[in-house]
Amino acid sequence: MNLLFQSTRRRLALWYTSVTAVLLLLFAIGVYCYVRTTLVDRIDDTLKHVVEVVDRSLVIQPLAETKGRYGVNVDASFNQNVNGLEDDHIDLEWFNPQQELLWSTFEQPIDYPFHFHRSGETVYLSRDRIVRQIVQKVELEHRVLGYLRVSHPWFEVTKPIEQLTRDLIIGISLMILSVGGIGWFLSGIAIEPIQVSYSSLKQFTADASHELRNPIATIQTNVQMALAYPEAEPQLQKRQLQIIERLTQKLGRLVNDLLFLARADSGIVQQEWQPVPLDALLIDVIEEQRIAATQKDLFLSLHIVEPELEGKDFKEEDIFTIQGDWDRLSRLFTNLIANAIEHTDNPTKSEDASVEIELEIIKSITKTIRVRETSPQYELQVTVKDNGDGIPESALPYIFDRFYRGDPSRTSQREINTPTGAGLGLAIVKAIVESHQGQISVESTLGEGTTFKILFPHSKEE
Repeated sequence: MNLLFQSTRRRLALWYTSVTAVLLLLFAIGVYCYVRTTLVDRIDDTLKHVVEVVDRSLVIQPLAETKGRYGVNVDASFNQNVNGLEDDHIDLEWFNPQQELLWSTFEQPIDYPFHFHRSGETVYLSRDRIVRQIVQKVELEHRVLGYLRVSHPWFEVTKPIEQLTRDLIIGISLMILSVGGIGWFLSGIAIEPIQVSYSSLKQFTADASHELRNPIATIQTNVQMALAYPEAEPQLQKRQLQIIERLTQKLGRLVNDLLFLARADSGIVQQEWQPVPLDALLIDVIEEQRIAATQKDLFLSLHIVEPELEGKDFKEEDIFTIQGDWDRLSRLFTNLIANAIEHTDNPTKSEDASVEIELEIIKSITKTIRVRETSPQYELQVTVKDNGDGIPESALPYIFDRFYRGDPSRTSQREINTPTGAGLGLAIVKAIVESHQGQISVESTLGEGTTFKILFPHSKEE
């Protein structure tokens, strides 16, 4: 199964990395296009500015051979602009109205067809020679005097773009590698609770199967014996039916407990919330358990501590009242008291074996932020104490786990977490306490006994 989780982890990390790589690639393409467009626009703006400057500095004079016609004095118009343009790597070409080249700053005229293009055109003269050009028509009184072509080398775009491309490739590669490592780490964190949950579920299923297997096998054995010996004595048949009845009741309790815990885990337990007086509830539970305590010659007692409250904090009938579900709370204390009775039967003790239940209201001081002052907050504490065998210290962290049993040598005669006998009693206790926003703790010493303490928030109306 580890291979399955490792495979899932690899897939998660791969998905993290792939999605990030796609996003980074889209980001890089966007940056590349933006920078390239910005550089091209800057060159076009430069070319347009040069066209405007040259156009204003053109020397136009009448043609001697033609009356009323004008022409451009090429030498006077362009020679004065050459020095300034060389520093900017800009070249000029002047064409007559018939698109014949008359003047150029190129050492060797470029062999490229004449295209009238005012917004900018990229011209590939050769593999290593690319220029950006603008062609401007020069007119006077609606007559074409000539064409001005301005060229700018493309390397001012290619060099920054190449550098940007290298930087993006290196940066994105490093980021993808980093994301791959981080994705592997995060997928491990994400899958760890799933793995723990799966292991718990696997263990839970194995334990539940074990608990169901033995009663079912016993029932099947008794049924087969009854079928094999139909003429058996009535007393034997009655005993077999009693065994089957007892085991079916145990299976019913086990199934109900499993269903309760499954619903508690999924948060779909339907609880009927109402004011519950814990003193009355504990009296009912103790009366139900008194027969079991008497059969084991145990002293079962309830002590309700009279509160010392300041002023009129509570109505007398509401002192020991909480908001909760009567049936669930009754089951909680039934499990705890039955568990205490089950494990309190040591005849070698000098004092009488006993199970004591104590109910009291306690006050804790908490700060109320809204009014910036301290106000009393009350809780109800129920203590279930026995002087039985006790629980080993090493077992205390696990007693609320499902299907957990204590010392196997002792559970061979009796099983922990009664009444189900399947190791679910205390797990149900904890689930009910937590569903009522309470807390449960346990203290135990081998040979001296065990004490459970349950705290519930008080339902006082402010």
